[in-house]
Amino acid sequence: MTVQIRPSELKQSVRDFKMLIDGKWTSGAEGRTIERTAPSHGVVVSRYQAATKVDAEWAIAAARKAFDEGPWSNMTAGERSNILLKAADLIAARLDEIAHLDAIEAGKPISQCKGEIGGAVDIWRYAAALARTLYGESYNNLGEGTMGVVLREPIGVVSIITPWNFPFLIVAQKLPFALAAGCTTVVKPSELTSGSTLLLGEILMEAGVPEGVVNILVGTGPEVGSVMTNHPDVDMVSFTGSTGVGKLTMASAAQHLKKVSLELGGKNPQIVFPDANLDDFIDAAVFGAYFNAGECCNAGSRLILHKDIAQDVISRVAELSKKVKVGDPLDPSTQVGAIITPQHLEKISGYVSGASNGGATVAFGGAALDLGMGQYMAPTILSGVTSDMPVAREEVFGPVLSVLTFETTDEAIRIANSIDYGLSAGVWSQNFDTCMTIGRKVRAGTVWMNTFMDGTPELPFGGFRQSGLGRELGKHAVEDYTEQKTLNMHIGRRTGWWMPR
Repeated sequence: MTVQIRPSELKQSVRDFKMLIDGKWTSGAEGRTIERTAPSHGVVVSRYQAATKVDAEWAIAAARKAFDEGPWSNMTAGERSNILLKAADLIAARLDEIAHLDAIEAGKPISQCKGEIGGAVDIWRYAAALARTLYGESYNNLGEGTMGVVLREPIGVVSIITPWNFPFLIVAQKLPFALAAGCTTVVKPSELTSGSTLLLGEILMEAGVPEGVVNILVGTGPEVGSVMTNHPDVDMVSFTGSTGVGKLTMASAAQHLKKVSLELGGKNPQIVFPDANLDDFIDAAVFGAYFNAGECCNAGSRLILHKDIAQDVISRVAELSKKVKVGDPLDPSTQVGAIITPQHLEKISGYVSGASNGGATVAFGGAALDLGMGQYMAPTILSGVTSDMPVAREEVFGPVLSVLTFETTDEAIRIANSIDYGLSAGVWSQNFDTCMTIGRKVRAGTVWMNTFMDGTPELPFGGFRQSGLGRELGKHAVEDYTEQKTLNMHIGRRTGWWMPR
């Protein structure tokens, strides 16, 4: 189901933003600007001050000074926790404003955006709790002359680089945990969807985060991101984005051997056996493929169906796909919004046409939609896909579902593991042994069993292979932004010279 868009439906004046450096809102060294056009309505909605290399170096210097001289890194865990909790409350108070901005800049359905901001509030509160549970270790079993203590100290200055598809939610998976550990930060959101991160800067200043602890820049990867990843005063880089840019980030950070956390692409399978509850699965298949217009690293973009049920499942997924509402992101009933840019829409369409020309069948959708404004893609199902097709191996990042089939469990596992990614997967069966076999043998950071794309702050998230390095969320998330330091203490007089006592 689609709904026409009318220009008058977006009553939004252009919103101007400055960058945040050392506690000050500034136009930067050159005063250049970046304009963001709403992908849903085709009108300019935001204008940002564009950062340069000089601005990036200024922000890093501010973060370095704030870390080395305090007070943030020297505060008690309780003091930091209280500020993070206040920030969470302020985010909750501005939920509608933040969600509206994400909807118009990213083309995301407003109802979805509100859910994401609510989820971000929960993550900030979880990070605040973890701040008070960070601890080291002590060893008093090393002999009467030795005592050992292992400290966990904040790693230092962290560069945080986030993508356009979940502007506020993904920064929430990184920034509060770095702050909880006592780190200082330089944050660069995507230049396509920077507005909500800049609003977060206002919130953090109001919450009491000291000057220089959080600096926010808007700019391109080559001009700003490259400085943030290879500058010697940066101690760690946390990046979410494409695998290709992740590789460049890792190579840049390697110049100074920085710690790197990467959350990258995915080509996630849902493996379905004949004994699955198909009513539940059909809903999860449609949600997993079309959520966020498929512009999601966790999208369930590969259905691996047992041959005995494949035709029935394809038919039922297509029927439910007809009911998916594509349209104005500001309409609360919209389920699938706009594609981020015209160029990305062209890329998605290219994958579909390539698969069709290569022998796959378009079982549903398959083309761009003309809704009168912006750029939209019809929910699409491709059947008859084989494992060697690009659409089955590469991240399309659009509402496109590729269907493959299998006969044996071993074949399903082989198909699931036949690509370079390993972010997430799903398995559907009423047989516990089947689910556990898939769960243990599919190479993915998360395996959902009889559900898909669920998550809470308590569960770690990340991938195998080219889906990234490290994990976000979970009880160890704050530890990821720390270094361990050993204090080896001698008691009494020391005797001998490399000699056993």
